[in-house]
Amino acid sequence: MVEWNESLIHQYGGPGPRYTSYPTAPNFHSGITEDDLVAAVQEGNAARRPLSLYFHIPFCSTVCYYCGCNRIITANRARAGEYLKHLKHEIRMRSAMIDDRRQVTQIHWGGGTPTYLSDAQMTELVYDMARHFNLREDDRGDYAIEIDPRTVDRSRLGLLRGLGFNRVSLGVQDLDPGVQEAVNRIQSWEMIRDTMHWARDFGFRSINLDLISGLPRQSEASMMRTLDKIITLKPERISLYNYAHLPDRFKVQRQINSHELPSPEEKVRMYVRAGEMLQSAGYRFIGMDHFALETDEMAVAQKNGLLHRNFQGYSLHGDADLIAMGVSAISQIGDLYVQNEKGIEQWQTRVENGQIPIEKGYLLTSDDRIRQDVIMRLLCDLHLDIPAFEQRWGVNFAETFADALQRWAFFADQGLVTLSADHLKITDQGRLVSRALVQPFDQYMTEKPTVKYSRIL
Repeated sequence: MVEWNESLIHQYGGPGPRYTSYPTAPNFHSGITEDDLVAAVQEGNAARRPLSLYFHIPFCSTVCYYCGCNRIITANRARAGEYLKHLKHEIRMRSAMIDDRRQVTQIHWGGGTPTYLSDAQMTELVYDMARHFNLREDDRGDYAIEIDPRTVDRSRLGLLRGLGFNRVSLGVQDLDPGVQEAVNRIQSWEMIRDTMHWARDFGFRSINLDLISGLPRQSEASMMRTLDKIITLKPERISLYNYAHLPDRFKVQRQINSHELPSPEEKVRMYVRAGEMLQSAGYRFIGMDHFALETDEMAVAQKNGLLHRNFQGYSLHGDADLIAMGVSAISQIGDLYVQNEKGIEQWQTRVENGQIPIEKGYLLTSDDRIRQDVIMRLLCDLHLDIPAFEQRWGVNFAETFADALQRWAFFADQGLVTLSADHLKITDQGRLVSRALVQPFDQYMTEKPTVKYSRIL
């Protein structure tokens, strides 16, 4: 059981990477070419690795003041039709490189708001995916879509299930009316409850709810009221994100009254209370911001050492190449990261010209791969078998990571980790700040001190 320790959060909850990749996105550069992409895809074809597909749908009809995502606020629905035309062109270009025997084990539609699209547009996009990629037909893949509860009703949930989606993620954030007003996202408790019931009725096998702590007008008491209601619905997974107020970086956050934000001390108390409540309700703290019922596949995968991380967060499909399409989307193909153009005009122009719309990326070095393995295994499995690691990579662990192990000796004195010649382990107490504990293995944390990260907790 995780010990929800306020002093530990104050000590180690400062800025740090989320480690959806290693190296992290600030290290991406413009030197990556389409030739690099082709080579990575061909290597994946030869290895016959499965595929994970991500589609970025950037549109929203209203603005949420806390949002830091790459999204476009518009009531002009024609823009979505134009976007889909280009997205289908990118699908054709991407799929032409890929061996059609490679099966798609995972799909994720994110945004923005994927359910901004009309029923006809969502159906059209699914059919286009099926024409160009080898989708599963047995409902055993993880095919997920993010939904705004304000944009769906019972019939739309039925359509999505019929199109093959079997997982949904609902943006809830907070149930308190005052908090919702402060961030311009009004959605009733009844709306959330009904959406979940419809999803259950149609046989979606997993439901995730997104919550945020640290929003304006939020308090420990209001967070407890929200969680009391959410827990009764028993979603399989809950993501509890820490709101990062960065109005200089995200202009929309200037709409938030900073005087209404909870104090740093209140934010910590809020997070600690939330963690305690979820753990008491049968949720396993997977790590970072994620909780899952002990019976959920994610919790089981972590116990069995089968969990991975990618740009969608924790994943059960670490063996798959992630092919990401749409504006700003990030692919991970073998040892290559590739990010699409972040500006929609630039993305559309590149696609119109028949080019894969690469803006930047990163090709891992041998040292990157070794460090990536350490960091991801510790974050996902919470332990590392050193002899097996040395055999896998042909390195002397103690010599390669002498500086990091000195730091870990300090963590061990605090009870956050245990270490020996054969084993590294993050303890239950250390799990709360695991992102801080892996940073000594990240060479770029010291090489690029100017990179600004949001707080870990």
